[in-house]
Amino acid sequence: MQYSSSSFKLGILGGGQLGKMMTVHTRKMDIHTLILDPSESAPARLSCNTFFQGDLLDYNTVYEFGKKVDVLTIEIENVNVAALEQLEREGVKVYPKPKSLNIIRNKVRQKTFYEQHELPTAPFQKFTDKDELVKNSPALPFVWKSAEFGYDGKGVQVVRNEQDIAQIPDGPCLAEELIDFEKEIAVIVARNSQGEVKTYPLVAMDFHPTANLVEYVVSPAPLENAIHQKAEQLALEVAEKMDIIGLLAVEMFLTKSGDILINEVAPRPHNSGHQTIESNYTDQFEQHIRAILDLPLGSSASKCCGIMINLIGEANHTGPVVYQGLREALAIEGVYAHIYGKAETRPFRKMGHMTIVDADLEKAYKKAKQIKSMIKVISA
Repeated sequence: MQYSSSSFKLGILGGGQLGKMMTVHTRKMDIHTLILDPSESAPARLSCNTFFQGDLLDYNTVYEFGKKVDVLTIEIENVNVAALEQLEREGVKVYPKPKSLNIIRNKVRQKTFYEQHELPTAPFQKFTDKDELVKNSPALPFVWKSAEFGYDGKGVQVVRNEQDIAQIPDGPCLAEELIDFEKEIAVIVARNSQGEVKTYPLVAMDFHPTANLVEYVVSPAPLENAIHQKAEQLALEVAEKMDIIGLLAVEMFLTKSGDILINEVAPRPHNSGHQTIESNYTDQFEQHIRAILDLPLGSSASKCCGIMINLIGEANHTGPVVYQGLREALAIEGVYAHIYGKAETRPFRKMGHMTIVDADLEKAYKKAKQIKSMIKVISA
């Protein structure tokens, strides 16, 4: 099929920063792209060919949008899967496949999938609501996860005492054993329908202690080769068993005993792959487009070491955004800024990211620490 400069239409559900970065490549390849997002000021609204404002969870809105395109993908899991299933029955190619997305978008179903397929993950209990959780009294401490609608650290809470339990919202959820891990790591897998598969180098992640958001992504992870191979093989196994077409980001825990446990997955471009824009031959956004359009996958190999820093809104700052220290950061060699186009900041909102590249990982990390202290996302 001719995708470039043709009547072919690609649809993306969600017009946030991930959609914006995907459209960099659809523009480059002249692929007609439509985007649906609930916000009239969505970051990707200006970079697509046609923008539609609408509710991603509304059946009719998603169904009518999907009828306009030949291939439909997502940048966020919280969409109406029933509409995607109907579109697939009617011949629209939907990636990730609705059956895969239906498992992943619900953390209880996702964890149950790992258990059923004997994939290593932290022990857990599932509950229909908060009352059932309280009655069963999971051993403290544990990690509470909402079954649905969690993202960017929301819907996840470490529960250490009775006061923490009181703050848990009602609804279907799970209680997961709190793992005393050595490092959080991730591998991104790309698969197309022809069976071609690529993996990106293992990355290590450092998280914000209160916001539960990634602060640093380090590529390649400074871990021994055996860990890289073990994590890559596990990520490939998950992607195959979930029948993923497109990208699958597999977040994992490396335990202090050297075991690797699956934390959770995302069937789309992911925060753990933003550094690939500068540090890899084919970045994750282009790779996702290639995979869902069944084009040959590009090389996922690293050109250099890369570290990504999330730019998140400072606590106690809400309003028109100001990027303090950005000019000074850009004066440092090997530093790149990606500003997402969100006019309003609020505490811990993802507003952009910085990538630091260098042939030497230690030098890159030193620059990253410097830039982290230099840039503040505040309100005017």
